[in-house]
Amino acid sequence: MQNEKRQNVFFIITMILMTIYLIWRTFFTLPWGEGVLNVIFGMLLIIAETVTVGTTFELFFQKMQKKRAQLDFPVIPDEYYPHVDVFIATHNEPVDLLYKTVNACTFMDYPDKSKVHIYLCDDGARPAVEELAKQFGVGYLGFPGNKHAKSGNLNNALSKTSSPLIATFDADMIPQHTFLMKTVPYFLLSTFIEENGEWRLRREHEMDPTFKLGLVQTPQSFYNPDLFQFNLYAEQGIPNEQDFFSREVNILRNASNAVAYTGSNTVISRQGMVDIGGFPLNTITEDFETSIRLQQEGYITYATQEVQAAGQTTTTIPSMIKQRIRWARGIIQSLQNTRAPFSRKLPFWTRVTYVSSFLYWWSFFNRLIFILSPILFALFDFQIVDTTFWQILIFWLPSYFFYSLSMRYLSSNIRNQRWSQVIDTIFMPYLIWPVILETVGIRERKFKVTNKSRSTGREWIVSMKYALPHIFLLLLSIAAIIRYVNGKYGIALFFSSIIIFWLVHNMIALLYALFFMIGRRAYRENERIRAQENVTIGYPDSTLRYEGKTVDLSENGIAFYVPYPIYLPEQKTISLVVQSERYEANLDAVIVYVKADGDGWRYSATVQPISETDNRQYMQLIYDRKHSLPEQMNLWDTAYDDMLRNVKKRIVRQKSDQRKMPRLSLHLPVTFTNHASCTLRSFNYRFFSATGLQGNIAEGSEVTFYTDSNIEVILKHTGKTTANKREVLLSVENIDEILGRGLIDQLLSDLIRPQTERFTKEG
Repeated sequence: MQNEKRQNVFFIITMILMTIYLIWRTFFTLPWGEGVLNVIFGMLLIIAETVTVGTTFELFFQKMQKKRAQLDFPVIPDEYYPHVDVFIATHNEPVDLLYKTVNACTFMDYPDKSKVHIYLCDDGARPAVEELAKQFGVGYLGFPGNKHAKSGNLNNALSKTSSPLIATFDADMIPQHTFLMKTVPYFLLSTFIEENGEWRLRREHEMDPTFKLGLVQTPQSFYNPDLFQFNLYAEQGIPNEQDFFSREVNILRNASNAVAYTGSNTVISRQGMVDIGGFPLNTITEDFETSIRLQQEGYITYATQEVQAAGQTTTTIPSMIKQRIRWARGIIQSLQNTRAPFSRKLPFWTRVTYVSSFLYWWSFFNRLIFILSPILFALFDFQIVDTTFWQILIFWLPSYFFYSLSMRYLSSNIRNQRWSQVIDTIFMPYLIWPVILETVGIRERKFKVTNKSRSTGREWIVSMKYALPHIFLLLLSIAAIIRYVNGKYGIALFFSSIIIFWLVHNMIALLYALFFMIGRRAYRENERIRAQENVTIGYPDSTLRYEGKTVDLSENGIAFYVPYPIYLPEQKTISLVVQSERYEANLDAVIVYVKADGDGWRYSATVQPISETDNRQYMQLIYDRKHSLPEQMNLWDTAYDDMLRNVKKRIVRQKSDQRKMPRLSLHLPVTFTNHASCTLRSFNYRFFSATGLQGNIAEGSEVTFYTDSNIEVILKHTGKTTANKREVLLSVENIDEILGRGLIDQLLSDLIRPQTERFTKEG
């Protein structure tokens, strides 16, 4: 509560200071006596500042109303849960992608699962997709021809189903088992009421006919790093770029009932869809327009904050840019189709939100103005702002300081001002023109499904092509700062500090953009998701079993941790059983590498589920969980840290782990049966390394020693040495026999115990 009051105080102070600043900028700083071009650029800068600040003020107001806009979550008796149709929309996505989504939908909890009707809505009418539906025992609704794109596909599904609620998922969006239980109860708020901490049916006089819930939108979330996280080596430092909208902005819009339907991870009222005539056709963002039309019919659209499904975000720069262009043009189309900013069917604050939604897409043009303004002044002597250094400090510095602090409160550490500017700078060259065209009525009508296939190469030519505008602006900024500081010393540099600040500030964002466009090579085919689950390890021809914990899981690999080194034969199939509270999967595995991890050992392996049942269970083990990417920013990371990390990662070549057996350090003197001796320095089950060889141990000869438990160990002098040439390698000739007799763990104990006892005595 105290934090909320402080937040609101900062918002109010920021709005007052920013309003004063904008009034001063508008009426007292335009360069009227400096020529037409200077006045035009001066006006453009003021407009850009005003639009940027105005859209932020709208979010401040929403944030201050956030708690009042939250709906209570009712506790509903099982028998009142209604029937639900689950639509999985697919166009041309691969079947293996659909498999994971359909599989997860079949595992969703519901009091009576016979009330959940799952349909694959395929506008390609593909036999392979129909076969997939049969495999899972779910409905198949083929819709050949792709008429009216996704809207046509979903309207076809609406016409052939009848449940009062509809859950929609994109082909790649994998729901958690709790999805329906965390969304459906909201639709029964019109039927149930809370009294003394208990939920009961409403009596007739308690019914509220004005409460109509149109949809419940859960956040769009992703299990793989987006391009901002991946290309900028920030997987552990920043949340997904779309989190700011899904988990912050869309939640805030509950206050003005302007929540956007994002096309997936949503439950919708069928009656609401009937009232608006189905999914709209004359737009390429049918989801966004659907939510507006529901609001115009008096329905509430509600966004929740808890992630209940995750999908795959786009992994190539061209596809990401095409995606954003489609969103920009589609949202402007929908606002024009519905006339939402001027619609009398919508309350005042809802219309204000939609004005802000429109102006957001002009933020990329604003970013260009902000980058060009100090360049024009410092490099080309444009007089865009007519003021003095001290006036700027008085009017700009306090407002900028409080604005930056308020942005932290606004975004709940999901996004800060620096990252917002970086993202806008990256997209800037590619969104300005489509936004202008769509605004003046030159429309994009063709729906394009976002390509989410992974790029494995750097694709330098394509990357640098997209980076050309940023390189050009970066070179201009460098030239501007060199020319501007040339010949300035002492007090002159001090008075130039504000222009220098903005030039450097913009150069940092442009450098981020350059690093982003250069990209980063992807080595993994599938994403690893951190997960701590029980794993039982075994291998053929042995009764030995070991217990460990998984570290991470992927579709074709696993990493697990054990507190002690265990022998797992290389290039041979071992068995793993992975268990959680809900799922269990039996896997065949082959060890890929082993490395020390703290006090224990981490083993990584490729895996293959043994049966179809195991495959379905294993997919759930991977995806039915909260993803492991960050949900908040690392506040300790500065721009300097980010830049340094990017430079280092691009210069220093990463070493891959090659070791397939644990290598244990030893200091164990041994005497062989032929009276020769040495000191064993390390052991990896196949080899010992040794120093201080004495007696008859010639290259190629075999020697034998016995452990404390009388285990016979036969070693052969290989003639090879370790990388540092200081230790001789001795191969263990009878390791398979030791393994077959079940003595491998005892051998390890015998090797480690003597030095443990020695260290204990010395201690």
